[in-house]
Amino acid sequence: MKLRADAVSKTYGSGSTARLAIEPTTVSIGEEEFVTIVGPSGCGKSTFLMMMAGLLEPSGGQVLLGDQPVDGPPFGLSVVFQDYSRSLFPWMNVRRNLSMAASAYRLPKVELAERVEHALESVGLAGQGDIYPWQMSGGMQQRVAIARALVVEPKVMLMDEPFAAVDAQTRADLEDLVLTVRNEYKVTVAFVTHDIDEAVYLGDRVLVLAAGPGRMIADIPVALGRPRHQVETKLDPRFAELRSQVYQLVMRPSSQRPTAEATQ
Repeated sequence: MKLRADAVSKTYGSGSTARLAIEPTTVSIGEEEFVTIVGPSGCGKSTFLMMMAGLLEPSGGQVLLGDQPVDGPPFGLSVVFQDYSRSLFPWMNVRRNLSMAASAYRLPKVELAERVEHALESVGLAGQGDIYPWQMSGGMQQRVAIARALVVEPKVMLMDEPFAAVDAQTRADLEDLVLTVRNEYKVTVAFVTHDIDEAVYLGDRVLVLAAGPGRMIADIPVALGRPRHQVETKLDPRFAELRSQVYQLVMRPSSQRPTAEATQ
């Protein structure tokens, strides 16, 4: 399913204290496309994603999921947050955490149970449904969070820096996991990250945001082919070129950053 932000902006405060956080920004994400969003701290990446998720009301413009305006968390869209330790219920076992996520869908018990077990298997946690989140490593907890997003079989999945708190090896494993479940569930993905290598490795396109106020300055296609491989893909000269291009945009002083039109 397509997801589109049409001239979406965000202003905090009003009158003389108003602060424009994100300029009017238009982004269109095609069906089953994987788009990564990268930029410096404070550029509004997470704010933009939360508006697309219907968790934060835009000050201007609108978000469309398919042809329907998003004015709250819509059915068919799941969010994976950075802080998995807070987004999971520690007093519920893994199976109950996943079941709770689908409660609004009012699925028959048998179907819900099947979806829960399938989601756990998809993220490599088959047979782990009776464990509690606090008994798991950080990487396993984030796998639970991804499984919880998948249990409703979403058309769109939004991910807000989901691997920022794990070690490098776990991060690489989770990156490949996301690519695998994206293909299995045929889901559209928008993925916010600070990590430029991660943005290039995962994405079909990389959107680069700049701060002061937040605005999109580049929409870069990633022509690396699929499937991706942690070693082979990152040894590809095209990967290095793309990484350098994105890095220069992210690190360039704000006054020197181009407009999005100049870098498409």
